[in-house]
Amino acid sequence: MSRKSREALRHSQQRQKRVRAIAFGAVVLTVLAVAAYLLVAAFSRPALPPMAGNVIDVAADMGGFDQKEIRVKAGQPVTVRLTSLDNSHHTDGGGKHQWAVDELGVSVVAPPEGNSYATFTPVKAGTYTYYCDICCGGRANPSMQGTLIVEG
Repeated sequence: MSRKSREALRHSQQRQKRVRAIAFGAVVLTVLAVAAYLLVAAFSRPALPPMAGNVIDVAADMGGFDQKEIRVKAGQPVTVRLTSLDNSHHTDGGGKHQWAVDELGVSVVAPPEGNSYATFTPVKAGTYTYYCDICCGGRANPSMQGTLIVEG
């Protein structure tokens, strides 16, 4: 084999190695990008559509409510929009969560990975306990409780 042939062969082999390295890098970057997209989608909360009025967004999962204290004004209507972050395979409660205040006659239940809302007007100032009694130990679980403060 002549010297020119050997150089041409070596040049061809180096070119093939570069092409393979670039192709491998492209595949790795594509896999990482898809994985990042899926992870962000899995761990981000769904965007909620805007609602008119005084809206309090509360999220619940098997770890509890994301808000432990909510303040509202007496005599002014308020909407509590509850979002359940758990899916229907949640073993306790089927992924549903509740936001309820007995003294105000308010109870809203959000479906698995969904939301629901209730609008009410607190009349009397005071401190009330809200809770979820559907899953995760119900009222006995301190993470499934919070405080609603109605200011006069």
